[in-house]
Amino acid sequence: MRVHFIAIGGSAMHNLALALHEKGDVVTGSDDAIFEPSKTRLQNEGLLPEQMGWFADKITSDIDAVILGMHAKADNPELLKAQELGLHIYSYPEFIFEHSKNKTRVVIGGSHGKTTITSMVLHVMHYHNRAVDYLVGAQLEGFKTMVHLTEDNDFIVLEGDEYLSSPTDLRPKFHLYQPNIALISGIAWDHINVFPTFENYVDQFKIFIDKITDGGILVYNEEDATVKQIVEDATKPIRKMPYETPEYAIENGITYLETPDGPMPIEVFGAHNLNNLAGAKWICQNMGIDEEDFYEAIQSFKGAAKRLEKIAETTSAVAYKDFAHSPSKVNATTQAVKKQYPNKKLIACLELHTYSSLNAEFLSQYEGALDAADVAVVFYSPDAVAIKKLEEISKTQIESAFKRNDLIVYTNPTEFQNFLKEQTFNESVLLLMSSGNYGGLDFDEVQTIIS
Repeated sequence: MRVHFIAIGGSAMHNLALALHEKGDVVTGSDDAIFEPSKTRLQNEGLLPEQMGWFADKITSDIDAVILGMHAKADNPELLKAQELGLHIYSYPEFIFEHSKNKTRVVIGGSHGKTTITSMVLHVMHYHNRAVDYLVGAQLEGFKTMVHLTEDNDFIVLEGDEYLSSPTDLRPKFHLYQPNIALISGIAWDHINVFPTFENYVDQFKIFIDKITDGGILVYNEEDATVKQIVEDATKPIRKMPYETPEYAIENGITYLETPDGPMPIEVFGAHNLNNLAGAKWICQNMGIDEEDFYEAIQSFKGAAKRLEKIAETTSAVAYKDFAHSPSKVNATTQAVKKQYPNKKLIACLELHTYSSLNAEFLSQYEGALDAADVAVVFYSPDAVAIKKLEEISKTQIESAFKRNDLIVYTNPTEFQNFLKEQTFNESVLLLMSSGNYGGLDFDEVQTIIS
């Protein structure tokens, strides 16, 4: 096939481009700006556009498929040319479904945990040499790309994002996959710019359930009241398989999972990750991995990139980076780290970076989210608020939202970095939670900061 990407530089888009290139398709693409690591990864495979911008003459009648990224606008000149020529134009999830129509589609959905659960499933499959196609939202140890497509593999494992498909297709991505096996990890209001009410957001998961193929399987977290309710109310003719957080214990900073053969040490920690593990186990069992083989494989799972990723350590201090940004994720991650290191001082830093987190009306959702931390810090950039064309928010609003009198708030990147450098990290844990970089923090320097 000859495939052209409009907005090839995105995280998901460039990984799909690399996957199709590896499969043997002829891949071209355009973008108006491409950043690292996408730039180098595309360049290494000869896929980096020679010139930034949109060029209608790149669109010719011999292109088999045009894939449209969210970064492109509806009036993009390449998109208009493709429409004029009557080419097949796909959103990212439309193309994935087209590729996987004859495969068993396993889709992991939920407001939180879906990247980790997908990663756990893929780790187990890789450990046992079970070849599957996949799409996951983070880089995994042992995997070259975040997307892998073949003609031959029977299964495809998909992280089911509830965000919109493309500028011309406003359906949530996970509505398009029509899973044979599905999972819902939890529901906590997110993407307020697209789903203005919690009820509207929940409706997307109801539709997701309705899209499961008749006779399919739905694995769900019964500890989440909203998930439990919508699954029990669903009339779709499917098998429903609940899961809950398994028994575990923490000894000397090591988490031990209770198994039929006794306690087993594992690399990941936190109640939310143990809950994720339980969901992944059911998915793997429905893909032909028995319980004993699952436990053997999951013991070596270290986590996905930016999901409680250890980035620095000394004899008395440790630092973690985590993608957490929504209130439920921040709360779960902060509690997990404090429980894992009960005798160390926890310095938890959160960057408010997404549209929802910087929305004045949404801020109240963060109440108590950092309560488990000994020192709680929030960083946000007024420039980011302006770029997103949101109403200005003040330090006072932040302090009021978190309901913590000793909350430290920074809006200046240099002042935040100076704060970190001035801390004494003896017997401490530094937790950096963000989908950004605190206005320019070099995470590679954190080892020096905590030393």
